[in-house]
Amino acid sequence: MRTVGIRTGAVLESGAMRRSAAAVVVLTAVAAFAVLASSGCATRYEPRDPLGERFPSVTGEALSGEAVRVPEDFAGRPLLLLIGFDQDAQFDVDRWLLGLLQGQVDVAVRELPTIPGFVPRLFSGTIDAGMRAGIPSEDWGAVVTVYGDGDRIARFTGSERDNNTRVVLLDGDGKVAFFHDRGYSAGVLLRLKDAVEALQAR
Repeated sequence: MRTVGIRTGAVLESGAMRRSAAAVVVLTAVAAFAVLASSGCATRYEPRDPLGERFPSVTGEALSGEAVRVPEDFAGRPLLLLIGFDQDAQFDVDRWLLGLLQGQVDVAVRELPTIPGFVPRLFSGTIDAGMRAGIPSEDWGAVVTVYGDGDRIARFTGSERDNNTRVVLLDGDGKVAFFHDRGYSAGVLLRLKDAVEALQAR
């Protein structure tokens, strides 16, 4: 069945045909997005140990809205970064956070969800809103998303094994005093605590 449009006199397609055309448009958009995403985010860097090196200067935005510069905004004091390159890394991040609390590790901590590539930057507002929905508002200031400078971090730490958190302890000069990227371990947590206490004793 076809009907004629009143204003233009154009022939309108039936409901079934319109749905088919809409499905084609959606599938085409999804395919285009997949191509863009794969070209913008596919680079993976081999794991490396940046111990002793200065952390690259990057800018992110806390979920609470403030711009944050790392490591500049934390100069003069130790800072622990929990860096995740994939949503699945959140499980490892949470284990580290729980371990730090239970072990009473006294250090400033920032969680850095790091998403390299141009395409994710286009959807940063939506991604951040999704994160806020799952995190209590009082913790938003400690979660700093990094999009534009994400590739600098990925190159610095390596981004393979992306289910694992990069645990990066910086000294007051922004140099890496401790690094771990092989998953949560209670023994490694104790070594991290020792490293934090050694920095604080300087």
